[in-house]
Amino acid sequence: MDKKDLEREFHMTGGDGKTSYAKNSSLQKKASDMAKHITLETLQQLYKETRAKSLGIADLGCSSGPNTLSTIKEMIAAVQVSHHREIPNQPSPELSFFLNDLPGNDFNSIFKSLPDFHVELKRDVSSGDFPSVFIAAYPGSFYGRLFPENTIHFIYSSYSLHWLSKVPPSLYDEQGKSINKGCVSICSMSSEAVTKAYYSQFKEDFSIFLRCRSKELVAAGRMVLIILGREGPSHADRGNSFFWELLSRTIMDLVVQGETEEEKLDSYDMHFYAPSAAEVEDEVNKEGSFELESIEVLEVDSEKGEEEDGTSYGNAVAKTVRAVQESMLTQHFGERILDKLFDTYARMVDEELAKEDIRPITFVVVLRRRKL
Repeated sequence: MDKKDLEREFHMTGGDGKTSYAKNSSLQKKASDMAKHITLETLQQLYKETRAKSLGIADLGCSSGPNTLSTIKEMIAAVQVSHHREIPNQPSPELSFFLNDLPGNDFNSIFKSLPDFHVELKRDVSSGDFPSVFIAAYPGSFYGRLFPENTIHFIYSSYSLHWLSKVPPSLYDEQGKSINKGCVSICSMSSEAVTKAYYSQFKEDFSIFLRCRSKELVAAGRMVLIILGREGPSHADRGNSFFWELLSRTIMDLVVQGETEEEKLDSYDMHFYAPSAAEVEDEVNKEGSFELESIEVLEVDSEKGEEEDGTSYGNAVAKTVRAVQESMLTQHFGERILDKLFDTYARMVDEELAKEDIRPITFVVVLRRRKL
């Protein structure tokens, strides 16, 4: 699938139904909550340095559901605290939030929540100095320009940058067949050519992302990027890539049962790449527009017990993966197999976690735009 098709087709499952991203993004919320102190302290430090009367804040890959507005509310509160500490006798700064995702994202569900959001916001603000808050949607790929030059102060992106702009073209041979047979992404069976193809696409995409954001951010603007990654140089670790390997095994299980064709598995390739910390740092240094202020590792605990709603952890992972991949899986395999696919996937995740603790690695990257 080329870049244009992917931009048109890929999106988290919208609405608020049982398979929606809104109902199945608690694992992402858990990680963003763990990184919250870094995000908010970085934003407060930026405000302390700039004391801007109007702050432009962008959420890249905002998706839909409660996580988006929850993050905005926390950012507003953090800026208010910083403002009253730094310049208490001045009016609060105006805050503009620009929500970005691919055009297929369910932006409407976010905007339907805004009236209640503003009521809650006014109720939660203790002082009479209520800030002016503006929220707008900016559909489009962040692997390209999104905003005018020097208009954004702070960029936040959570669980988005591990998605590449496209499936690496070099993953296909001269006949257009995938060289990564039996795997939907990099797995333990993947050849070196497969890992090179994905790494090359990551380097190209991340460099473009940094270059575009450097033009849009003001001098000394900040970015906080929360990215799924991997612990070391090996691509076949027991972290994020392993969950995609389990998805490959689950689909193969359905092939054996005659529920789908092996050719469909062999031709399904995801545009996902989990970089190492060294790879992220290398690209930041090569591109040169940003200073890497910090990169921290989070291990989001994969509990072997039950989730809050009484379901198993495997079930929670299956619901999350379905909400993320449903749009692409439906197009490729058809909707008929999805329930059975994710029931089997949930069981496989629980079986693997019963054998060992698998901890997905998440990086929290803080970047500061260099003064040109």
